[in-house]
Amino acid sequence: MPTISRLLAAALLVLGSGVQAAMPAQSPEYRSTPRGAQALRARHAELAPRLASSAFGRPVHLESREGDSALRGEVYAVIDHPFEEVRDSLSQPQSWCEVMLLPFNTKGCAAEPQALHLLVGRKKDTPAAEAFKVDFRYMVKSRDAEYLDVALEAPSGPLGTHDYRIALEAAPLAAGRTFLHLSYSYGFGAMSRMAMSTYLATVGSDKVGFSKDEAGNYIKGVRGVVERNTMRYFLAIEASLDALAAPAGQRTEKRIREWFTATERYARQLHEMDADEYLAMKRREYARLASR
Repeated sequence: MPTISRLLAAALLVLGSGVQAAMPAQSPEYRSTPRGAQALRARHAELAPRLASSAFGRPVHLESREGDSALRGEVYAVIDHPFEEVRDSLSQPQSWCEVMLLPFNTKGCAAEPQALHLLVGRKKDTPAAEAFKVDFRYMVKSRDAEYLDVALEAPSGPLGTHDYRIALEAAPLAAGRTFLHLSYSYGFGAMSRMAMSTYLATVGSDKVGFSKDEAGNYIKGVRGVVERNTMRYFLAIEASLDALAAPAGQRTEKRIREWFTATERYARQLHEMDADEYLAMKRREYARLASR
């Protein structure tokens, strides 16, 4: 049986999103989540200077916050895909399975019109029988010519974690680009808090996030966890959209290659295994899913 710290590591690395509990911001720069096309466009205008000078070397802005019983990470980004392509792809539940399958410890995903059923394991091969099953409700809250709003919500997860939510908003920009907002959060109880502390004191002790503290060092701890996961999902969304340009039979290979390459640009935070190991593992997992 996996240890508690390994179980929680698996859960933290793959699950997430915008829990409704109150979470005091760790930074005065944090803003409340936009809702609606007008609010999202206003946030884009507000963030324009930071997007233009982003430390990511591209128009990406990351925020995170930590509360007593919940975590949230958010990415705001300008992506080189027309809004119509983003809207038409990410308003389909199967497209979200393609996104969710890219992180290394997602072992399975089945889509229904209003649900996603996710299997989460450790970062190495995990038999489906040993993986966690997390059932997400899938909702397209708004979809029109100017705005997309999609949410995935799961009331419970492993080890006392709860209120998982992944939320995505998008709006069109000039020159065939899209402004995207991804929110990722979950709540945790006493058991998951203990397991989280164990994980961060052992196998996760050298992991860092993207934000820096007052001394200029990358943050660690649970905010580092949620920042890494938020970036993994953002990069998975981009890789999935990029793969749409390939012939249908080549899209899976293009997705997994592009996601791994993208994560390696931020190897200090996101590196977990070598390319050959990741690609071989994902090919086996996709083959297993296709044979069911």
